Amino acid sequence: MRYGIVVDSCCDLPASIYAQNRIVIMPIRIRIDGEWFDDDRDPAMLARFFADNLGAHSHAAETEPLSVDKVTDLFLSRLVIDYDCVFCHTITTSRSPIYANARQAGFAILQKYQPIRKAAGVPGPFVMRLVDSRNLFAGQGIGVLEAVRMIGENATGGAIRERLEFIAEHTYAYMIPRDLYYLRARAQKKGDHSVGWIGATLGSALDIKPVLQGFRGETRPVGKVRGFDQGTSKLFAYVQERVQAGLLTPALCVSYGGNLAELETMWGYTALKHTCAEHGVKVYESPMSITGMVNVGVGCVAVGFAAPEHKLPF
Repeated sequence: MRYGIVVDSCCDLPASIYAQNRIVIMPIRIRIDGEWFDDDRDPAMLARFFADNLGAHSHAAETEPLSVDKVTDLFLSRLVIDYDCVFCHTITTSRSPIYANARQAGFAILQKYQPIRKAAGVPGPFVMRLVDSRNLFAGQGIGVLEAVRMIGENATGGAIRERLEFIAEHTYAYMIPRDLYYLRARAQKKGDHSVGWIGATLGSALDIKPVLQGFRGETRPVGKVRGFDQGTSKLFAYVQERVQAGLLTPALCVSYGGNLAELETMWGYTALKHTCAEHGVKVYESPMSITGMVNVGVGCVAVGFAAPEHKLPF
């Protein structure tokens, strides 16, 4: 059985993981200041996003996921030939229609793939497994890494799918944004009231930052911290405790809306990496997707991991 993995561009993982495992990315179209471009995790586009300071204008940006027809074309033109089973792992349905589009496309794909495989000389059926990560950004990467691990161990498709659904139920993502004004402006643009509990003016005056959590399809503030540095320090200390208590997968995803070298200067990050090394947990650092930065702002820090349910310290 030849397994493949497809994700949307919101999934924050290092470029090396995508390349080494031939993971296919479904791009998201973004419109900033009247210009449309594809967020497909291209390093050149990311460099331009920072160089042209597009993040300063992106609170009013429009985003457009891959359409049903384009998802169908992607599978029928390539994936039904290259693989026998593809896991399509998407951002949570509560934040994007990507899962719904892929699900709708799946009906056409399963109806049309047989003559395409036959013409290419590929025997046997094709299977599409659609998985809602129930999370976003760094949190979405955890399930993908688990799929990669299990494929490498020659697990069955049924076992992989069951495991991914379990991991989706136990994955936590946390984010600390730098700019509360931006976060509120973006939320208002999308009609999202999840940060309405704290005023942008008051928060900025006191340097208050919200701690946002992604868990089981819901994104919400779970606390607030005084200052970005203090906030990231508290977040990293909390994740360190979770690593010591035992994670459900040996992986921690960390994404950042800026130069990754800056992570090393953040309070508590080095200690977190040392703890991960001591407990056999690999840290996967990656730039946050442009789509992610459009929604939570440049300079946001996000972490994702899978763990048993526990009491939050925030």
